[in-house]
Amino acid sequence: MYVIEEGMCQSTPTPAIIAGFGAPMRKLFLSVCLLTIASTLAVAQQYDLVLEGGRVMDPESGLDGVRNVGIREGKIASISVAPLSGRHTIRAAGLVVAPGFIDLHQHGQELASQRVKAFDGVTTALEMEIGAPDVTQFLKSKQGHSIIHYGTTASHVAARSLVFGAPLPDGTILPKSGPATDQPATPEQIERIQQRLRDELDAGALGIGMGIEYTPGATRLEVIDVFRVAAERKVPVYTHMRSAGRIEPGSAIQSTEEVIGAAAITGAALHIVHINSTCLSDSLVCISLIEGARARGLDVTTEAYPYIAGMTAINSAVFNPGWREKLGIDYGNLVMPGTGEHLTKERFEELHNSSKEQWILIFANRQETVDKIIPNPLIMIASDGAEGHPRNAGTYSRVLAQYVREKKTLTLMDALRKMTLMPAQMLERSTPAGHQKGRLQESADADIVVFDPQTITDRSTFDKPMEPSVGVRYLLVGGTPVIDEGKLVPEVFPGRALVGPGRPVK
Repeated sequence: MYVIEEGMCQSTPTPAIIAGFGAPMRKLFLSVCLLTIASTLAVAQQYDLVLEGGRVMDPESGLDGVRNVGIREGKIASISVAPLSGRHTIRAAGLVVAPGFIDLHQHGQELASQRVKAFDGVTTALEMEIGAPDVTQFLKSKQGHSIIHYGTTASHVAARSLVFGAPLPDGTILPKSGPATDQPATPEQIERIQQRLRDELDAGALGIGMGIEYTPGATRLEVIDVFRVAAERKVPVYTHMRSAGRIEPGSAIQSTEEVIGAAAITGAALHIVHINSTCLSDSLVCISLIEGARARGLDVTTEAYPYIAGMTAINSAVFNPGWREKLGIDYGNLVMPGTGEHLTKERFEELHNSSKEQWILIFANRQETVDKIIPNPLIMIASDGAEGHPRNAGTYSRVLAQYVREKKTLTLMDALRKMTLMPAQMLERSTPAGHQKGRLQESADADIVVFDPQTITDRSTFDKPMEPSVGVRYLLVGGTPVIDEGKLVPEVFPGRALVGPGRPVK
Protein backbone atom coordinates (compact mmCIF):
# COMPACT_ATOMS: atom_id res chain seq x y z
CA MET A 1 0.00 0.00 0.00
CA TYR A 2 1.30 3.41 -1.00
CA VAL A 3 0.71 6.65 0.90
CA ILE A 4 0.59 9.77 -1.30
CA GLU A 5 2.60 12.46 0.40
CA GLU A 6 2.71 16.16 -0.56
CA GLY A 7 6.43 15.96 -1.27
CA MET A 8 5.89 13.45 -4.07
CA CYS A 9 4.34 16.26 -6.20
CA GLN A 10 7.42 18.46 -5.82
CA SER A 11 9.66 16.16 -7.90
CA THR A 12 9.23 13.64 -10.69
CA PRO A 13 8.11 10.22 -9.29
CA THR A 14 10.20 7.23 -10.33
CA PRO A 15 8.74 4.72 -12.80
CA ALA A 16 8.78 2.13 -10.03
CA ILE A 17 6.57 4.27 -7.83
CA ILE A 18 4.11 5.03 -10.65
CA ALA A 19 4.05 1.39 -11.74
CA GLY A 20 3.28 0.38 -8.16
CA PHE A 21 0.12 2.51 -8.25
CA GLY A 22 -2.96 0.89 -9.66
CA ALA A 23 -5.08 2.82 -12.14
CA PRO A 24 -7.32 4.33 -9.44
CA MET A 25 -4.27 5.30 -7.38
CA ARG A 26 -2.57 6.90 -10.40
CA LYS A 27 -5.70 9.01 -10.98
CA LEU A 28 -5.76 10.08 -7.33
CA PHE A 29 -2.06 10.88 -7.45
CA LEU A 30 -2.48 13.16 -10.46
CA SER A 31 -5.47 14.93 -8.85
CA VAL A 32 -3.52 15.61 -5.66
CA CYS A 33 -0.60 16.96 -7.65
CA LEU A 34 -2.79 19.24 -9.76
CA LEU A 35 -4.39 20.68 -6.63
CA THR A 36 -0.98 21.20 -5.06
CA ILE A 37 0.35 22.97 -8.16
CA ALA A 38 -2.76 25.20 -8.37
CA SER A 39 -2.43 26.10 -4.70
CA THR A 40 1.25 26.91 -5.14
CA LEU A 41 0.52 29.12 -8.16
CA ALA A 42 -2.24 30.97 -6.30
CA VAL A 43 0.09 31.76 -3.43
CA ALA A 44 2.87 32.83 -5.78
CA GLN A 45 0.59 34.93 -7.99
CA GLN A 46 1.54 38.59 -7.86
CA TYR A 47 -0.92 41.46 -8.25
CA ASP A 48 0.04 45.00 -9.15
CA LEU A 49 -1.65 46.20 -5.97
CA VAL A 50 -3.44 44.55 -3.06
CA LEU A 51 -5.94 46.25 -0.74
CA GLU A 52 -5.57 44.22 2.41
CA GLY A 53 -8.20 43.61 5.08
CA GLY A 54 -10.68 46.39 4.32
CA ARG A 55 -14.45 46.31 4.67
CA VAL A 56 -15.34 45.59 1.06
CA MET A 57 -18.80 46.85 0.05
CA ASP A 58 -20.48 46.22 -3.30
CA PRO A 59 -24.04 47.56 -3.71
CA GLU A 60 -24.93 45.25 -6.60
CA SER A 61 -24.04 41.90 -5.01
CA GLY A 62 -24.63 43.04 -1.44
CA LEU A 63 -21.13 41.99 -0.38
CA ASP A 64 -20.20 43.58 2.93
CA GLY A 65 -17.27 41.86 4.61
CA VAL A 66 -13.56 41.90 5.28
CA ARG A 67 -11.74 40.91 2.10
CA ASN A 68 -8.48 41.32 0.24
CA VAL A 69 -8.67 42.89 -3.23
CA GLY A 70 -6.09 42.13 -5.90
CA ILE A 71 -5.69 44.55 -8.81
CA ARG A 72 -3.96 43.84 -12.08
CA GLU A 73 -3.75 45.98 -15.25
CA GLY A 74 -6.41 48.41 -14.10
CA LYS A 75 -8.97 45.74 -13.23
CA ILE A 76 -10.14 44.05 -10.07
CA ALA A 77 -8.61 40.61 -10.53
CA SER A 78 -9.45 38.96 -7.21
CA ILE A 79 -11.59 39.47 -4.11
CA SER A 80 -10.57 36.94 -1.52
CA VAL A 81 -10.76 35.97 2.13
CA ALA A 82 -7.35 34.34 1.67
CA PRO A 83 -4.18 36.47 1.68
CA LEU A 84 -3.05 37.92 -1.65
CA SER A 85 0.43 38.85 -2.74
CA GLY A 86 1.08 42.14 -4.55
CA ARG A 87 3.99 44.28 -5.63
CA HIS A 88 2.38 47.00 -3.54
CA THR A 89 0.06 46.55 -0.57
CA ILE A 90 -2.34 49.01 1.04
CA ARG A 91 -3.38 48.13 4.58
CA ALA A 92 -7.10 48.92 4.66
CA ALA A 93 -8.12 47.48 8.05
CA GLY A 94 -10.87 49.61 9.61
CA LEU A 95 -11.57 51.38 6.29
CA VAL A 96 -14.37 50.96 3.79
CA VAL A 97 -13.34 49.78 0.32
CA ALA A 98 -16.04 50.75 -2.18
CA PRO A 99 -16.52 51.53 -5.87
CA GLY A 100 -15.36 55.04 -6.75
CA PHE A 101 -18.17 57.57 -6.78
CA ILE A 102 -19.65 58.56 -10.16
CA ASP A 103 -20.81 62.17 -10.59
CA LEU A 104 -23.15 62.50 -13.57
CA HIS A 105 -23.43 66.26 -13.15
CA GLN A 106 -20.10 68.05 -12.85
CA HIS A 107 -19.49 71.37 -14.57
CA GLY A 108 -16.05 72.10 -13.14
CA GLN A 109 -13.75 70.10 -15.37
CA GLU A 110 -10.48 71.96 -14.76
CA LEU A 111 -7.71 70.44 -12.62
CA ALA A 112 -8.56 72.44 -9.50
CA SER A 113 -12.06 70.94 -9.48
CA GLN A 114 -10.75 67.47 -10.29
CA ARG A 115 -8.46 67.63 -7.26
CA VAL A 116 -11.28 68.40 -4.83
CA LYS A 117 -13.47 65.77 -6.51
CA ALA A 118 -10.76 63.19 -5.83
CA PHE A 119 -10.68 64.09 -2.13
CA ASP A 120 -14.47 63.64 -2.19
CA GLY A 121 -14.10 60.05 -3.43
CA VAL A 122 -15.09 60.71 -7.06
CA THR A 123 -13.37 58.66 -9.78
CA THR A 124 -15.66 59.68 -12.67
CA ALA A 125 -17.10 63.19 -13.17
CA LEU A 126 -19.21 63.89 -16.25
CA GLU A 127 -20.66 67.07 -17.82
CA MET A 128 -24.15 65.70 -18.54
CA GLU A 129 -26.70 68.39 -17.62
CA ILE A 130 -25.88 70.92 -20.33
CA GLY A 131 -23.05 69.19 -22.16
CA ALA A 132 -19.87 70.57 -23.67
CA PRO A 133 -20.39 72.92 -26.65
CA ASP A 134 -17.89 70.94 -28.77
CA VAL A 135 -17.52 67.26 -27.87
CA THR A 136 -14.45 66.65 -30.01
CA GLN A 137 -12.59 69.60 -28.53
CA PHE A 138 -13.65 68.66 -24.98
CA LEU A 139 -12.39 65.08 -25.25
CA LYS A 140 -9.16 66.09 -27.00
CA SER A 141 -8.34 68.78 -24.43
CA LYS A 142 -8.59 66.33 -21.53
CA GLN A 143 -6.80 63.35 -23.02
CA GLY A 144 -3.74 62.59 -20.89
CA HIS A 145 -4.44 65.55 -18.60
CA SER A 146 -7.20 64.26 -16.36
CA ILE A 147 -6.93 62.97 -12.80
CA ILE A 148 -10.33 61.27 -12.97
CA HIS A 149 -12.51 59.87 -15.76
CA TYR A 150 -14.54 62.33 -17.87
CA GLY A 151 -17.21 62.54 -20.56
CA THR A 152 -20.05 64.75 -21.79
CA THR A 153 -23.42 64.93 -23.45
CA ALA A 154 -24.17 66.77 -26.69
CA SER A 155 -25.39 70.26 -25.80
CA HIS A 156 -28.79 71.30 -27.11
CA VAL A 157 -28.15 74.78 -25.67
CA ALA A 158 -24.91 75.11 -27.67
CA ALA A 159 -26.46 73.62 -30.82
CA ARG A 160 -29.34 76.09 -30.63
CA SER A 161 -27.00 79.04 -30.08
CA LEU A 162 -24.87 77.96 -33.05
CA VAL A 163 -27.89 77.63 -35.36
CA PHE A 164 -29.15 81.07 -34.25
CA GLY A 165 -25.79 82.59 -35.22
CA ALA A 166 -24.60 83.22 -31.65
CA PRO A 167 -22.08 80.45 -30.87
CA LEU A 168 -21.04 80.20 -27.24
CA PRO A 169 -17.75 81.89 -26.35
CA ASP A 170 -14.85 79.61 -25.41
CA GLY A 171 -15.03 78.37 -21.84
CA THR A 172 -18.77 78.90 -21.41
CA ILE A 173 -21.65 76.46 -21.46
CA LEU A 174 -24.56 78.88 -21.03
CA PRO A 175 -25.69 81.63 -23.41
CA LYS A 176 -26.52 85.15 -22.34
CA SER A 177 -30.24 85.84 -22.47
CA GLY A 178 -31.21 87.09 -25.95
CA PRO A 179 -32.73 86.04 -29.29
CA ALA A 180 -30.88 82.69 -29.34
CA THR A 181 -32.44 81.77 -26.01
CA ASP A 182 -35.83 83.47 -26.16
CA GLN A 183 -37.04 83.12 -29.76
CA PRO A 184 -38.80 80.01 -31.12
CA ALA A 185 -36.92 78.05 -33.78
CA THR A 186 -38.31 77.57 -37.27
CA PRO A 187 -38.77 74.03 -38.62
CA GLU A 188 -35.60 74.48 -40.69
CA GLN A 189 -33.66 75.61 -37.63
CA ILE A 190 -34.91 72.63 -35.62
CA GLU A 191 -33.64 70.31 -38.35
CA ARG A 192 -30.22 71.97 -38.17
CA ILE A 193 -30.21 71.67 -34.37
CA GLN A 194 -31.03 67.97 -34.69
CA GLN A 195 -28.22 67.43 -37.17
CA ARG A 196 -25.71 69.20 -34.94
CA LEU A 197 -26.73 66.91 -32.07
CA ARG A 198 -26.28 63.85 -34.29
CA ASP A 199 -22.79 65.05 -35.23
CA GLU A 200 -21.94 65.54 -31.56
CA LEU A 201 -23.20 62.06 -30.72
CA ASP A 202 -20.99 60.72 -33.50
CA ALA A 203 -18.08 62.49 -31.81
CA GLY A 204 -18.60 60.48 -28.60
CA ALA A 205 -21.30 62.22 -26.56
CA LEU A 206 -23.00 60.06 -23.92
CA GLY A 207 -26.47 61.46 -24.56
CA ILE A 208 -28.15 64.81 -25.13
CA GLY A 209 -28.04 67.56 -22.50
CA MET A 210 -30.96 70.00 -22.42
CA GLY A 211 -31.08 73.12 -20.27
CA ILE A 212 -34.62 74.03 -21.23
CA GLU A 213 -34.84 76.83 -18.64
CA TYR A 214 -31.88 78.48 -20.39
CA THR A 215 -33.67 78.34 -23.78
CA PRO A 216 -37.25 79.39 -22.93
CA GLY A 217 -37.94 80.06 -26.61
CA ALA A 218 -37.77 76.33 -27.33
CA THR A 219 -41.30 75.19 -28.09
CA ARG A 220 -42.81 71.94 -26.82
CA LEU A 221 -42.38 70.56 -30.34
CA GLU A 222 -38.67 71.47 -30.40
CA VAL A 223 -38.21 69.61 -27.11
CA ILE A 224 -39.98 66.55 -28.51
CA ASP A 225 -37.90 66.70 -31.70
CA VAL A 226 -34.69 66.71 -29.63
CA PHE A 227 -35.97 63.70 -27.69
CA ARG A 228 -36.59 62.00 -31.06
CA VAL A 229 -32.87 62.25 -31.86
CA ALA A 230 -32.02 60.62 -28.50
CA ALA A 231 -34.52 57.83 -29.13
CA GLU A 232 -33.18 57.32 -32.65
CA ARG A 233 -29.63 56.93 -31.28
CA LYS A 234 -30.75 55.00 -28.17
CA VAL A 235 -29.17 57.42 -25.70
CA PRO A 236 -30.75 59.31 -22.77
CA VAL A 237 -31.74 62.94 -22.49
CA TYR A 238 -30.35 64.66 -19.38
CA THR A 239 -32.46 67.70 -18.72
CA HIS A 240 -32.66 70.81 -16.58
CA MET A 241 -36.39 71.35 -16.84
CA ARG A 242 -38.16 74.41 -18.19
CA SER A 243 -39.22 76.14 -15.00
CA ALA A 244 -39.41 76.09 -11.22
CA GLY A 245 -41.92 77.26 -8.63
CA ARG A 246 -45.68 76.90 -8.28
CA ILE A 247 -47.04 79.64 -10.57
CA GLU A 248 -49.09 78.30 -13.48
CA PRO A 249 -48.39 78.22 -16.35
CA GLY A 250 -44.75 77.29 -15.95
CA SER A 251 -44.77 75.47 -12.61
CA ALA A 252 -42.31 72.74 -11.67
CA ILE A 253 -45.18 70.24 -11.93
CA GLN A 254 -45.95 71.32 -15.49
CA SER A 255 -42.24 71.21 -16.37
CA THR A 256 -41.97 67.66 -15.05
CA GLU A 257 -45.02 66.66 -17.07
CA GLU A 258 -43.47 68.17 -20.20
CA VAL A 259 -40.30 66.08 -20.18
CA ILE A 260 -42.04 62.89 -19.02
CA GLY A 261 -44.49 63.41 -21.87
CA ALA A 262 -41.64 63.84 -24.37
CA ALA A 263 -40.09 60.59 -23.11
CA ALA A 264 -43.42 58.77 -23.44
CA ILE A 265 -44.02 60.10 -26.96
CA THR A 266 -40.54 59.29 -28.30
CA GLY A 267 -39.37 56.35 -26.20
CA ALA A 268 -36.17 58.13 -25.13
CA ALA A 269 -34.73 57.50 -21.68
CA LEU A 270 -34.98 60.59 -19.46
CA HIS A 271 -32.82 61.76 -16.57
CA ILE A 272 -34.07 64.85 -14.70
CA VAL A 273 -31.15 66.67 -13.11
CA HIS A 274 -31.11 68.25 -9.61
CA ILE A 275 -34.79 67.78 -8.86
CA ASN A 276 -34.31 69.54 -5.52
CA SER A 277 -33.10 72.66 -7.33
CA THR A 278 -35.86 72.74 -9.94
CA CYS A 279 -38.88 71.57 -7.99
CA LEU A 280 -37.91 73.20 -4.66
CA SER A 281 -40.73 72.76 -2.12
CA ASP A 282 -42.65 70.58 -4.59
CA SER A 283 -39.75 68.14 -5.01
CA LEU A 284 -41.55 65.22 -3.36
CA VAL A 285 -44.55 65.77 -5.64
CA CYS A 286 -42.23 65.81 -8.67
CA ILE A 287 -40.60 62.59 -7.46
CA SER A 288 -44.05 61.02 -7.20
CA LEU A 289 -44.64 61.91 -10.88
CA ILE A 290 -41.42 60.12 -11.77
CA GLU A 291 -42.45 57.16 -9.66
CA GLY A 292 -45.76 56.99 -11.51
CA ALA A 293 -44.06 57.16 -14.91
CA ARG A 294 -41.65 54.37 -13.95
CA ALA A 295 -44.50 52.20 -12.70
CA ARG A 296 -45.99 52.44 -16.18
CA GLY A 297 -42.82 51.37 -17.94
CA LEU A 298 -41.11 54.69 -18.73
CA ASP A 299 -37.35 54.97 -18.27
CA VAL A 300 -37.18 58.07 -16.05
CA THR A 301 -34.54 58.74 -13.39
CA THR A 302 -33.42 61.68 -11.27
CA GLU A 303 -30.79 63.05 -8.89
CA ALA A 304 -30.21 65.59 -6.11
CA TYR A 305 -27.46 67.31 -4.16
CA PRO A 306 -27.43 67.93 -0.37
CA TYR A 307 -27.47 71.75 -0.28
CA ILE A 308 -30.17 74.41 0.02
CA ALA A 309 -28.64 76.81 -2.51
CA GLY A 310 -28.27 76.49 -6.25
CA MET A 311 -25.93 78.40 -8.55
CA THR A 312 -26.20 79.61 -12.13
CA ALA A 313 -25.25 82.48 -14.45
CA ILE A 314 -27.00 85.70 -13.48
CA ASN A 315 -27.20 86.95 -17.08
CA SER A 316 -28.88 83.76 -18.32
CA ALA A 317 -32.55 83.38 -19.22
CA VAL A 318 -33.27 81.98 -15.74
CA PHE A 319 -33.46 85.62 -14.64
CA ASN A 320 -35.82 86.80 -17.35
CA PRO A 321 -38.63 89.03 -16.01
CA GLY A 322 -40.86 87.26 -13.49
CA TRP A 323 -38.10 85.22 -11.83
CA ARG A 324 -38.81 86.57 -8.33
CA GLU A 325 -42.49 85.62 -8.47
CA LYS A 326 -41.73 82.23 -9.99
CA LEU A 327 -39.08 81.25 -7.43
CA GLY A 328 -40.72 82.99 -4.47
CA ILE A 329 -37.51 84.85 -3.60
CA ASP A 330 -36.13 88.38 -3.85
CA TYR A 331 -32.84 90.08 -4.73
CA GLY A 332 -31.42 89.47 -1.25
CA ASN A 333 -31.63 85.69 -1.80
CA LEU A 334 -28.96 86.04 -4.49
CA VAL A 335 -25.42 85.91 -3.11
CA MET A 336 -22.06 86.45 -4.79
CA PRO A 337 -19.84 83.36 -4.46
CA GLY A 338 -16.78 83.90 -2.29
CA THR A 339 -17.65 87.43 -1.12
CA GLY A 340 -21.02 86.67 0.50
CA GLU A 341 -22.51 89.86 -0.97
CA HIS A 342 -26.34 89.80 -0.99
CA LEU A 343 -27.62 91.57 -4.07
CA THR A 344 -29.80 94.64 -4.25
CA LYS A 345 -32.04 95.52 -7.21
CA GLU A 346 -29.39 97.90 -8.53
CA ARG A 347 -26.58 95.38 -8.19
CA PHE A 348 -28.70 92.70 -9.84
CA GLU A 349 -29.45 94.93 -12.83
CA GLU A 350 -25.77 95.74 -13.22
CA LEU A 351 -24.72 92.08 -13.29
CA HIS A 352 -27.70 90.80 -15.30
CA ASN A 353 -27.08 93.33 -18.09
CA SER A 354 -23.33 92.74 -18.21
CA SER A 355 -21.78 90.92 -21.15
CA LYS A 356 -19.46 89.13 -18.71
CA GLU A 357 -20.66 85.79 -17.34
CA GLN A 358 -21.17 85.96 -13.57
CA TRP A 359 -22.29 83.00 -11.47
CA ILE A 360 -24.57 83.62 -8.51
CA LEU A 361 -25.75 81.57 -5.54
CA ILE A 362 -29.55 81.21 -5.27
CA PHE A 363 -30.94 80.49 -1.81
CA ALA A 364 -34.41 79.18 -2.67
CA ASN A 365 -34.75 75.86 -0.84
CA ARG A 366 -35.28 74.67 2.72
CA GLN A 367 -33.18 72.19 4.68
CA GLU A 368 -36.20 70.09 5.70
CA THR A 369 -37.09 69.61 2.03
CA VAL A 370 -33.56 68.52 1.12
CA ASP A 371 -33.50 66.15 4.12
CA LYS A 372 -36.58 64.36 2.79
CA ILE A 373 -35.27 64.13 -0.78
CA ILE A 374 -31.80 62.64 -0.26
CA PRO A 375 -32.97 59.33 1.33
CA ASN A 376 -35.66 58.73 -1.33
CA PRO A 377 -34.93 55.44 -3.14
CA LEU A 378 -35.23 57.05 -6.59
CA ILE A 379 -32.58 59.70 -5.89
CA MET A 380 -29.04 59.37 -7.17
CA ILE A 381 -26.41 61.70 -5.76
CA ALA A 382 -24.89 64.21 -8.21
CA SER A 383 -23.13 67.45 -7.35
CA ASP A 384 -23.85 70.03 -10.08
CA GLY A 385 -20.34 71.09 -9.09
CA ALA A 386 -18.38 74.14 -10.18
CA GLU A 387 -16.05 76.58 -8.47
CA GLY A 388 -17.94 78.98 -6.21
CA HIS A 389 -20.30 76.44 -4.60
CA PRO A 390 -19.37 74.01 -1.79
CA ARG A 391 -21.11 71.15 -3.63
CA ASN A 392 -18.13 71.08 -6.00
CA ALA A 393 -15.85 69.79 -3.25
CA GLY A 394 -18.11 68.31 -0.61
CA THR A 395 -21.23 66.60 -1.99
CA TYR A 396 -20.32 62.93 -1.44
CA SER A 397 -18.60 63.32 1.91
CA ARG A 398 -21.50 65.46 3.09
CA VAL A 399 -23.99 62.68 2.31
CA LEU A 400 -21.85 60.15 4.19
CA ALA A 401 -21.27 62.45 7.16
CA GLN A 402 -24.77 63.90 7.54
CA TYR A 403 -27.24 61.32 6.25
CA VAL A 404 -25.38 58.11 7.13
CA ARG A 405 -23.39 58.96 10.24
CA GLU A 406 -25.35 61.81 11.87
CA LYS A 407 -29.00 61.73 10.81
CA LYS A 408 -28.95 57.95 10.14
CA THR A 409 -31.63 58.31 7.45
CA LEU A 410 -29.49 56.29 5.03
CA THR A 411 -27.58 53.07 5.56
CA LEU A 412 -24.02 53.10 4.32
CA MET A 413 -24.87 50.56 1.62
CA ASP A 414 -27.83 52.61 0.38
CA ALA A 415 -25.69 55.75 0.24
CA LEU A 416 -23.04 53.90 -1.75
CA ARG A 417 -25.70 52.60 -4.12
CA LYS A 418 -26.83 56.18 -4.85
CA MET A 419 -23.23 57.22 -5.55
CA THR A 420 -21.98 54.23 -7.52
CA LEU A 421 -24.32 51.56 -8.88
CA MET A 422 -27.28 53.78 -9.79
CA PRO A 423 -25.22 56.25 -11.88
CA ALA A 424 -23.29 53.33 -13.43
CA GLN A 425 -26.59 51.76 -14.51
CA MET A 426 -27.56 55.13 -15.99
CA LEU A 427 -24.35 55.10 -18.01
CA GLU A 428 -25.10 51.60 -19.29
CA ARG A 429 -27.84 53.13 -21.42
CA SER A 430 -25.21 54.77 -23.63
CA THR A 431 -21.81 53.13 -23.11
CA PRO A 432 -20.55 49.59 -22.46
CA ALA A 433 -18.06 51.14 -20.00
CA GLY A 434 -20.97 51.64 -17.60
CA HIS A 435 -21.05 47.90 -16.93
CA GLN A 436 -17.49 48.06 -15.55
CA LYS A 437 -18.15 51.03 -13.26
CA GLY A 438 -19.90 51.36 -9.92
CA ARG A 439 -19.15 47.82 -8.81
CA LEU A 440 -16.55 46.22 -6.61
CA GLN A 441 -16.42 42.85 -8.32
CA GLU A 442 -13.88 40.75 -10.15
CA SER A 443 -13.32 42.01 -13.74
CA ALA A 444 -14.73 45.48 -12.92
CA ASP A 445 -12.58 48.57 -13.44
CA ALA A 446 -10.33 49.28 -10.46
CA ASP A 447 -11.94 52.65 -9.72
CA ILE A 448 -11.96 52.39 -5.93
CA VAL A 449 -12.35 54.67 -2.93
CA VAL A 450 -10.97 53.70 0.48
CA PHE A 451 -12.32 55.89 3.27
CA ASP A 452 -12.76 56.08 7.01
CA PRO A 453 -16.53 55.93 7.69
CA GLN A 454 -16.04 57.55 11.11
CA THR A 455 -14.20 60.64 9.90
CA ILE A 456 -15.20 61.29 6.28
CA THR A 457 -16.57 64.84 6.27
CA ASP A 458 -17.08 67.75 3.91
CA ARG A 459 -15.22 70.95 4.82
CA SER A 460 -16.29 73.20 1.94
CA THR A 461 -18.57 76.10 2.84
CA PHE A 462 -20.19 78.99 1.00
CA ASP A 463 -17.35 81.16 2.31
CA LYS A 464 -14.63 78.61 1.40
CA PRO A 465 -16.15 76.49 -1.37
CA MET A 466 -12.91 74.78 -2.50
CA GLU A 467 -11.91 73.29 0.87
CA PRO A 468 -11.27 69.58 0.19
CA SER A 469 -13.11 66.89 2.14
CA VAL A 470 -11.31 64.69 4.65
CA GLY A 471 -11.56 60.96 5.28
CA VAL A 472 -10.66 59.55 1.86
CA ARG A 473 -7.42 57.71 2.55
CA TYR A 474 -6.86 56.19 -0.88
CA LEU A 475 -8.40 56.67 -4.31
CA LEU A 476 -7.61 54.47 -7.30
CA VAL A 477 -8.51 55.50 -10.83
CA GLY A 478 -8.05 52.59 -13.23
CA GLY A 479 -5.86 50.94 -10.59
CA THR A 480 -3.57 53.97 -10.27
CA PRO A 481 -3.44 55.68 -6.86
CA VAL A 482 -4.32 59.39 -7.07
CA ILE A 483 -4.91 59.79 -3.31
CA ASP A 484 -2.32 57.96 -1.17
CA GLU A 485 -2.53 58.09 2.63
CA GLY A 486 -4.83 61.09 2.36
CA LYS A 487 -2.54 63.07 0.07
CA LEU A 488 -2.84 63.83 -3.63
CA VAL A 489 -0.26 62.05 -5.77
CA PRO A 490 1.35 64.75 -7.96
CA GLU A 491 1.53 64.62 -11.75
CA VAL A 492 -0.57 61.47 -12.17
CA PHE A 493 -3.30 61.57 -14.83
CA PRO A 494 -5.00 58.16 -15.20
CA GLY A 495 -8.41 59.59 -16.15
CA ARG A 496 -9.88 58.29 -19.39
CA ALA A 497 -12.81 59.34 -21.56
CA LEU A 498 -16.17 57.62 -21.40
CA VAL A 499 -17.68 57.84 -24.86
CA GLY A 500 -21.05 56.98 -26.32
CA PRO A 501 -22.00 54.51 -29.06
CA GLY A 502 -21.20 56.95 -31.86
CA ARG A 503 -17.48 56.68 -31.26
CA PRO A 504 -15.47 53.49 -30.78
CA VAL A 505 -13.40 53.15 -27.60
CA LYS A 506 -9.64 53.40 -28.27
